Amino acid sequence: MRVTFFKNTVFLIGLTILSCGSSTSKDALKTIITSDSTSVVPVQKKEIVLGVEQFEKYLPGLKDKKVAVVANQTSFVPSKNMHLVDFLLSKKIGVIKVFAPEHGFRGAIQAGEQIKDGIDVKTGLPLISLYGKNKKPTPEQLKGVDFVIFDIQDVGARFYTYISTLHYVMEACAELKIPIIVPDRPNPNIHYIDGPVLEESQKSFIGMHPVPVVHGMTIAEYAQMINGEGWLDQAMQAYLEVIPMKNYTRNSTYSLPIKPSPNLTNDQAINLYPSTCFFEGTPLNEGRGTDMQFQVFGAPALPASNYPFSYTPRPNEGSKDPKFNGKLCHGKDLRKHPRLNKLNLEWLIDAYNDYPDKPKFFTDFFSKLAGTKKLQEQIIKGLSAEEIRATWVKDLKRYDEMRRKYFLY
Repeated sequence: MRVTFFKNTVFLIGLTILSCGSSTSKDALKTIITSDSTSVVPVQKKEIVLGVEQFEKYLPGLKDKKVAVVANQTSFVPSKNMHLVDFLLSKKIGVIKVFAPEHGFRGAIQAGEQIKDGIDVKTGLPLISLYGKNKKPTPEQLKGVDFVIFDIQDVGARFYTYISTLHYVMEACAELKIPIIVPDRPNPNIHYIDGPVLEESQKSFIGMHPVPVVHGMTIAEYAQMINGEGWLDQAMQAYLEVIPMKNYTRNSTYSLPIKPSPNLTNDQAINLYPSTCFFEGTPLNEGRGTDMQFQVFGAPALPASNYPFSYTPRPNEGSKDPKFNGKLCHGKDLRKHPRLNKLNLEWLIDAYNDYPDKPKFFTDFFSKLAGTKKLQEQIIKGLSAEEIRATWVKDLKRYDEMRRKYFLY
């Protein structure tokens, strides 16, 4: 195992990097090619200690420094029952501004909605949006900053935009030689990798790197991979320090105490999300406008004979104007489906086959989600889920070998 960290004399904080080898990547790859799509949830025996809970590894070095924090509602310090920004301020750390990703600093903004700069009401700190036109901190926005802390809960899917925000923050820090600290958090979908690897032609904010749909990395491991693989502009290297968790393994389970975004409201939604998010690139509703987001899918056009479950989307916190607002949708209820350990393509294939207007089933957005045009073409040609999955194996093996270099657990 090789883990590379890029240090600089700026780093006077002496953060300790703890890493241990893991042989679980082979097990993860076995999961990809198995025909079993569900898994038993293991029992977590020891309490996981988050990177942000290991105060001795970052607080001393932040004393008398000016700090910017990239955070949202998940940036929480459980043992102190405080948001990270509030905790740092209570310790007299000089936080001077906050950067917010998609969904905002407090996490109440729906997907895709523009976020405005402003002032955080609770702390009075300047609040800068990193979603919309300004996805990357500017030199002016980072002026006077000595350290950046990036602490956001990810869910392990390539199209979940927090890892894209991580990329741009690392790039901005690399350009200005500002150290960036990433305290690690669990990935609730770390137990497998799956899906097509992103093709360069499909690169966008919902997919910036050549990784599969389910990448199987924690946020700190992913940061190391961005650095180590030269994915930043001109292959720059960020001055990166990570704080690994304690008592965490790739078999660990972790129920997120705070929903990472308005439409990922529980563990089931998070587990199903990599599979059901594909419906966002089709005419089907994926549960937005209900309290079953990403746990159901449907449309008025699907035949009730094949889809007896029905629901009616209506505006709510996660969607002000959901697909088929106020209309009865026929579909599937997946709320009690066993835990997935690979992408479920059967739901997508069946929905396509049952949809009456097939030429309008796939939108332009679908290939951006999939990271390739091939998946749409394969479904239209009538390939089965296993036939499609077989075309991913070579790229997944190559990716699995690459990612192992950055394992912390």
